[in-house]
Amino acid sequence: MTELALQDTIWPESLCWGCGPANPRGLRIKSQWRDGLCVCRFEPRPEHAAGPPDVVNGGVLATVVDCHSVWTAIAALYDAEERPLGSEPPIWGVTGEMTLRYLSPTPLDGPVELRARPRDVGERKVLVDCEVLSGELVTVTAQVLTLRVPLDWLEHGRGAAAPHGAR
Repeated sequence: MTELALQDTIWPESLCWGCGPANPRGLRIKSQWRDGLCVCRFEPRPEHAAGPPDVVNGGVLATVVDCHSVWTAIAALYDAEERPLGSEPPIWGVTGEMTLRYLSPTPLDGPVELRARPRDVGERKVLVDCEVLSGELVTVTAQVLTLRVPLDWLEHGRGAAAPHGAR
């Protein structure tokens, strides 16, 4: 696995609620990439409960799947271009479409693992398959279409810092 999480390597200034290392109130997931597989361990907290207090809220799960899948796509694009992760110019992507299937309630009492693989990597689009596991039980499966966007997209109408000072 990479020494640092993808989020810390590529965009440590991100304020994203799901994956931003610079957001102290966010979920701050950490995605690790190796050999075409991206893995993330997420520790749900009591405030992530659904109606039942022992189950993770589906929207929180959708957020971690969304962010983790985008990072999977970004890593896959770096690989496709045979470039080191985080090398200039930075690669950035957003979710174009996401389909989740909630197969079973996800228990709140322990960590969950996300495993994502790019299924189809194009120049501007990456299709990612992702699953959420609680222990050995797959509780959510997802398919996420990620779109590569130009870096000026990050700056348009925003005051946020772009990856690696790409302003």
